[in-house]
Amino acid sequence: PGVGAQGGDLAAALNAGLTAKGSGLIVPVSRSVIYADDVRAAARDLRAAINGVRKAKSGTNPTSSFPSFPSFPSAAALILSLHDAGCVQFGEFTLASGQQSPVYLDLRRIAGDPALLRQVAAAYAALLKPLQFDRLAAVPYAALTIGTAVALATDRPLIYPRKEAKSYGTGQLVEGPFAPGERVAVIEDLVTSGGSVLRAVETLRNAGLQVTDVVVLIDREQGGPQNVAAAGCQLHAALTMTQVVATLTEAGRLSAEQAAVVKTYLTQSKE
Repeated sequence: PGVGAQGGDLAAALNAGLTAKGSGLIVPVSRSVIYADDVRAAARDLRAAINGVRKAKSGTNPTSSFPSFPSFPSAAALILSLHDAGCVQFGEFTLASGQQSPVYLDLRRIAGDPALLRQVAAAYAALLKPLQFDRLAAVPYAALTIGTAVALATDRPLIYPRKEAKSYGTGQLVEGPFAPGERVAVIEDLVTSGGSVLRAVETLRNAGLQVTDVVVLIDREQGGPQNVAAAGCQLHAALTMTQVVATLTEAGRLSAEQAAVVKTYLTQSKE
């Protein structure tokens, strides 16, 4: 008999059909899921049972391994690559918040450099690996390109919350397939105070999704982690502005005077 509704032995079928790597078998169990009182719980239980046998068969954990992808570069190497691409600029800038800043992060430029985009996606994948989530949710608009690259790197589905509902079509605020109750990891390019992230989290939660983790490339260290924590989420950052300034100074790309200006700005913005 088949496994599931027909009463077959799931473990025996898996042990007989799986390869030494724990793959090579498709298990049809549709009736045991769609006719269950709690479809989601039934699917999760079956997944856990299948992965338990796969783990024993292969000696690895199939739920935590991502597809083969470039390893996370060192923080210093990533910072230098970002600077080479013009993603980190120093001078006098006005931020979206209206604040004046001696440093500007233009992470949209990452999309124009495929090699850098792969490095960045690998950095996000390393942060995401220990987290529990069903889908990625990229914050529009700057993080959409990065989110797509990360989805490809981790083989996880991507959705995104809109900034505003469309006046045509479905008018939905969250684009992409999802089920209420699923857990999403939010992808953003950087965080300053966390305003855009918090708006995205609110939209996702209003759609019935669980949000507990926010992953960014750079934390500008201007209150973002604290504000994100106040909303019940944990911020995970690949880099901080302190690291960026220190690395570029050590590499001779930022003068001591410029570094002092940026450090003073960061200190004052934390007060």
